[in-house]
Amino acid sequence: MLRYPSLRAPLDILFLVCCIALTADVLGPEIWGSGKTKDYPLWFWAGQQVLQGRDLYPGNPNAYFEFIYPPLSAVLLAIPSWFGKIPLYICLSLFNAVAWWMTAQFSNAMTGSGRIPGPWLFALPGFVTVTFVFDMFDLGQPNLVLLAMMLFGFWLLQHGRPWMAGSLFALATAIKVFPVAVFPYLIWRRQWAAAAGMAIFLGVFLFVVPAPVRGFQHNVSELKTWFQGMVGSSSEKGFGQRDEQNWSWVNQSIIAVTHRLTRPVNYNQDAPTKPPRYMNLLDLDFRTANWVVLAISLAIGLGYLAVMPSRSRRTPRSDAEELGILFCLMTVASPLARQYYFMWLFFPMTVLIHRAAYDPRANVRLGTWAVLAIAGLLMCLSLPVFPNDLQAWGNNLAATALIAGGLVWHILHPPAEGTTDALSPAAGELQPDPQSHLR
Repeated sequence: MLRYPSLRAPLDILFLVCCIALTADVLGPEIWGSGKTKDYPLWFWAGQQVLQGRDLYPGNPNAYFEFIYPPLSAVLLAIPSWFGKIPLYICLSLFNAVAWWMTAQFSNAMTGSGRIPGPWLFALPGFVTVTFVFDMFDLGQPNLVLLAMMLFGFWLLQHGRPWMAGSLFALATAIKVFPVAVFPYLIWRRQWAAAAGMAIFLGVFLFVVPAPVRGFQHNVSELKTWFQGMVGSSSEKGFGQRDEQNWSWVNQSIIAVTHRLTRPVNYNQDAPTKPPRYMNLLDLDFRTANWVVLAISLAIGLGYLAVMPSRSRRTPRSDAEELGILFCLMTVASPLARQYYFMWLFFPMTVLIHRAAYDPRANVRLGTWAVLAIAGLLMCLSLPVFPNDLQAWGNNLAATALIAGGLVWHILHPPAEGTTDALSPAAGELQPDPQSHLR
């Protein structure tokens, strides 16, 4: 199923046109305007700090960090930054374009449906998540690239290359920490080689790769400062380095939404000019709210383990559904889950779309389409035409829970053995080429 874009396929041409337009959105302001904003200047700054041998973080871990990612990210940014801003921006846009294409490729190849989807069904997850993709290009965030890396890692794992898979999981974690949530999953599923590869390569990416550029002692010192300032800090005011975002409406993680519901937190704190707004149903203190978060997380984790099929009952379908739930959990378990983080729902939605198109049970297909439609409507509430209050209540978090719930249902209610997947003319299905084994 994995292939390059084709100039003979209309939807592939549309994809290329979108990539060009999104790249123009990045380069236009830099070439003809007052300069590209969002995170792009920060990436150039970080790359230049590495090139000039300057510090990435302040000496005091309690001070404000301009750059909040591990040192490896800055080292990687330094390579294109050496050529200037425009080459850096082109490089980042190219990475996003390739990641967008490969995310669709891997997602459709790993659904376990055994079907080669038609072009419209193949492209449907991309249409649904296009606003998230726009954010990736416009902001310059790496979440889409990380998603493609994680999917590639699981694809390699399914094809018997656990060490390479572990190295990709490690690289994603070394760039932006939240993919580390895959490590407990690897341990639980006894993917020992992949887990070992992830642990070893994470050490390589964090300590060995930056050392020739930053110096070993300098890099270790910066890692320590970064860890203290980002991971080791938490209080009622916030956690990490962006206190004004942690409890505000922009964050739809389990942690943030739970705190907003259980204690009086101003969810407009990211905008001091706006009046304070609260949505708490309870009035708990910070410590008790953290215990509630821990209880919810533990319940979700145990529930996930309970629905995971035993080794003897695993199938390609159940593996895809299981991974889809994992991607949902990794998205909302991150302490900070802004709007663009939900790009990671691409794979879970693709799995459900395949179930909605190909499940042999007509009522199940209808119900799955209904779940997808409701989840899509919930995510649409993040559009600028709707008030931010809806995001404060966790519309994307609710959509994620609904998608995960649909995947749980499919794991617990697989089709009866011997049934044949439905043929859906509306899905534009392409039959496998009977001569493909000869090529």
